[in-house]
Amino acid sequence: MSPKPPIVRHDDLKPGFARLRRRGLLRGSFSLGALTLLTGCDLSTHSGVDAALEAMLRFDDRIQEALFDKSRLAETYPASAITHPFRFNAYYPEWQVRIIDPATWRLGVSGLVRETRAWSVADLRALPQQSQITRHICIEGWSQIGQWSGVPLHVFLKRIGADLRAKYVSFTCFDGYSTSIDMPSALQSQTILALDFESKPLTPEWGAPLRLRIPTKLGYKSAKNLQSIAVTNKYPGGYWENQGYDWFAGV
Repeated sequence: MSPKPPIVRHDDLKPGFARLRRRGLLRGSFSLGALTLLTGCDLSTHSGVDAALEAMLRFDDRIQEALFDKSRLAETYPASAITHPFRFNAYYPEWQVRIIDPATWRLGVSGLVRETRAWSVADLRALPQQSQITRHICIEGWSQIGQWSGVPLHVFLKRIGADLRAKYVSFTCFDGYSTSIDMPSALQSQTILALDFESKPLTPEWGAPLRLRIPTKLGYKSAKNLQSIAVTNKYPGGYWENQGYDWFAGV
């Protein structure tokens, strides 16, 4: 009896290559060579290929998570290094920027927390603030340096009585975006809920009235236009993460 020919060929994996190439090659932690190990596998459907690729991605995430040290800080810069003009980036063009009235906006809180009351901008400004000048690194291969100020996320999480043993903190945005991070990254001292950009309240194109700023991860983790935060043990995914982007996204 002749051996059964492989059902999955190299060409079958090309869509997966295209979907994953940018993030994997940028960090050098995930190679096309690794992906080609899937060729010749006895996977009968493309859904099976997707499942195998996703398994490899989750393995990659676990390695990054295991190596993460929340005491390691992202590099900071002097004010003279700030990039002008700062480049707009979002999953939509600038003319589609969402606008909301900061006076009526409230941040929702849910999940494994003691207090679920909604927070206003004034409430958040009453908490301790932190300013940072750090580099925003985009998965597309460009970067720039900006200045953000706001509430350290670890301060906010402790204030709402979050279960700090939970696995994930997820973020939902009123512009339709979402993302999530691991708890150690949420507790890292440079992870902030930013209210200001370049010492002024955020404007709509920069994520007003509140955005996440996390310089230890790729830019798509710094979600704009926050609407709610949840603490959970159930994997939340995210807008780009659900389309194959790296979930951990460390830099």
